[in-house]
Amino acid sequence: MRICLVIDDYLPYSIKIGTKMMHELAVQYIGHGYEVTVITPDVKLKERYKIEFIDNVKVVYFKSGQIKNTSKIKRAINETLLSYNSWNNCKELFINNPHDFIIYYSPSIFFGSLVNKLKKLWSCKSYLILRDLFPQWAIDNGMIKENSIITKYFKYFENINYKAADTIGLMSNKNLEWFNKKYEIFSNKSEVLYNWTNNTKYISKEQKYKKQLNLEDKIVFFYGGNMGHAQDMMNLVRLSENMKKYKDAHFVFVGAGDEVVLIKNHIKNNNTLNITLLPSVNQNEFLQMLNEFDIGLFTLSKDHKTHNFPGKLLGYMVENLPILGSINPDNDLKDVIDEYNAGLISINGEDDILFNNAIKLLDKSYRDNISKNAEKLMHDKFSVKNISNQILKVINNEK
Repeated sequence: MRICLVIDDYLPYSIKIGTKMMHELAVQYIGHGYEVTVITPDVKLKERYKIEFIDNVKVVYFKSGQIKNTSKIKRAINETLLSYNSWNNCKELFINNPHDFIIYYSPSIFFGSLVNKLKKLWSCKSYLILRDLFPQWAIDNGMIKENSIITKYFKYFENINYKAADTIGLMSNKNLEWFNKKYEIFSNKSEVLYNWTNNTKYISKEQKYKKQLNLEDKIVFFYGGNMGHAQDMMNLVRLSENMKKYKDAHFVFVGAGDEVVLIKNHIKNNNTLNITLLPSVNQNEFLQMLNEFDIGLFTLSKDHKTHNFPGKLLGYMVENLPILGSINPDNDLKDVIDEYNAGLISINGEDDILFNNAIKLLDKSYRDNISKNAEKLMHDKFSVKNISNQILKVINNEK
C-alpha cells in the first residue's frame, strides 16, 4: 500500500510537534512494509520540487512562498496558495505516482483543494488530522471578528478542508463534542484521535545547554514551540516574575511566534534575569534540551472555546519531564493528566495555583514521582502503533 502524507512543514526544517508526529507515523507505516510519500512546502526552493529520503520516507518538497514567521497578510496569501502551488509544481509527479490513501494535517486549512484533486486522481480515501481549529481560535482571541469578510474567507477554505476528508480526527473528547455541535454536517465522520509518540527516548549524557547557558545549578522550567496568541506566553512570563525569589529556578523559552516580541520587551524593560529566550532549533537540538531540562511547560489562552491537547506534552512525557501548565476553562486535558497524576494543571488566570504548582516541582523527589506517572500515561494512551492502526480503519470501511 502507498500512503501520502500532506503537511505544511517537515523535517529537517521544523521542530514543531506536528512534524515530529507525522514523521513518526510515516516511519511506523514503513515498518509495516508500506510506501510513504510526504508532500510539504519549501520556501527556499528555486526549482519546482525536489525529492529527499529521511529514514526511508520519501519527502517531496514543493516551491512555496513564506508561510511561517512572516506578516499575517503575507502568510494568509501564501497559505491560500498551498494547494495551487503543490498541484502546479508537482502535477506530473502526482499523475505518475498514484497512492492508496491520503493523510493530511491541519494546520494548515488550505490543503483541502489539493486533497480533493488527489482523491479524484487516485480514487482513494483521506483522513484529516485536525489539530488547529482555525479560524475559531483567532475569533476567540479577538484577532478577527466573527462576521467579518476575513473570517468568511477563512471559513470558506475551512469548509473545503473538512469536505475533503472521509474521516476527521480530533485530539480530545471535548474537542469532538465542540466540533460536532459547531459543524453538525460533518459529525457523521468525526472521531477522537489522540496525539501520539513513538516512545523513543533521546539518549545523551551531555549537559550541553545547561553548561552553555550557565544553568548547571538551576532547576530549568522549559517551554519549546510556538509562541503566539493561542498560547498566551505572558501567562508563563507572569509565573517567572512570581518565581524570582526562588534563585534555583530558571525559565528557558525556545521557539518563534507573534508573542516573542512581548517576551523580549518584558525582559528588557524589567531586567528579567530568570528567563532565557532562544530562537527555534532543529529537532536534534530540541531533543537535547528535553533531555537536559527539568520541567516541561505549556500554556493555552484562556479565551479558547476549543480544547487543545498541546503536542509538546508528548515530548515531555517521552523524556520523563513532569508537566506544568495552564489551560482554558473546561478543557478535558486536565482530566487526562489528573487521572494519571502525570502533571500539575491549572486554569489560565489562576496565577496563584500555577505558582504554587511550580513551587511543588522544585522538589526533586516529587518531580521523579510525577515523571514516572507521565511515562505510564504516554504508553497507555499515546502510542503511535495504536494511532496508526486507528487511521487505517478508514480504508477498511471500519469507520
